[in-house]
Amino acid sequence: MRQMKYLADFSQSRDNNFNLIRLLAALAVLFGHSYALLRQPEPLGASLGMSIGSIAVDLFFVTSGYLVTGSLMTRQKLPDYFLARVMRIFPGLICMVLLSVFALGAVFTSLPATSYFSSSATYQYLFKCASIVTGIWYTLPGLFEHNPYPAAVNGSLWTLLYELVMYALLAVFWGLHAYVWKRYRHWLARVLVLAFSALAIYVVRHHYLLNMAEFDRLFFMFFSGAAYFLLRKHIQLKHGFAIGTMLALVLSHYINPQVFTLAYYLSLPYLLLYLAYIPAGRLRMYNRVGDYSYGVYIYAFPIQQALLSLAPQMPVVILTVFATAFTMIFSISSWHVIEEPAMRARLWLTRRWKPQQTNLDALSKG
Repeated sequence: MRQMKYLADFSQSRDNNFNLIRLLAALAVLFGHSYALLRQPEPLGASLGMSIGSIAVDLFFVTSGYLVTGSLMTRQKLPDYFLARVMRIFPGLICMVLLSVFALGAVFTSLPATSYFSSSATYQYLFKCASIVTGIWYTLPGLFEHNPYPAAVNGSLWTLLYELVMYALLAVFWGLHAYVWKRYRHWLARVLVLAFSALAIYVVRHHYLLNMAEFDRLFFMFFSGAAYFLLRKHIQLKHGFAIGTMLALVLSHYINPQVFTLAYYLSLPYLLLYLAYIPAGRLRMYNRVGDYSYGVYIYAFPIQQALLSLAPQMPVVILTVFATAFTMIFSISSWHVIEEPAMRARLWLTRRWKPQQTNLDALSKG
């Protein structure tokens, strides 16, 4: 009898296709932005009711929800969890922002260098985009003002704020579950946990993030991935079910947009995780080179804008080809010079933290 394959059978393995999926998603965002930055309609956008770029972002958030939840469940300590998240996001981001301000901005600004570097807007961009948590600043003085999509320096960064919010909400939910729900089984304690969780969502949704529709969508995607990790022992990865799900998704497109949207939301997490774990063979060779997706995501937009400032009427295909080539150079460099060393530094810091924490625990017990 053929043994059933559950998601839990694969969840601890690093031999998967996540790096490849994320790279393809990042390149899909680049492709979608080529149309947007040239003010041209994106293929499939009108018929699907969603852009290629938004689908790619959804893939990122499902993947992130699944993997980050797994990371938190494995570590079981919030300091380790937050350190891992900070070291994955900020070193590469800060490097990119510095290059944007002091290299890209200095070269492409229409202002004199003294005016550009003395403008407060230059440093507002630097600090807001490097920190993310206080919101994104989209323009630098004199930059890309005559592009088809004028002024915006890096329109991809807005999703990083939502990503950080999802990390924080996941930590809140896990902390409430670990320290209250599991320890205090009285109904009142559990009602308070649920109420506090709902309050956290409400405050973030209504008083922190500007676009509630985007929050709702990305919250669903991220926590769908989280739910799949938590339910991994009960979810089967079956060829027949994956094919049936894909066919149902395609057929729903011909019914009406509402049915397609519902099918899309329900099927995307399963199909992504199926593709992440089941197809094997030569696809897995990509894991040997590194995870270049983050670099592609954060560098592509400013590179596309720089190319368009030189040739505003550049065709979409040419823009995509040249932007991909230059972006890959920066993303590969970012991974090997900034991101991977930062992750190794995080492991070193974690090892340094654990003995100290063990000693503190021993002293507190003594």
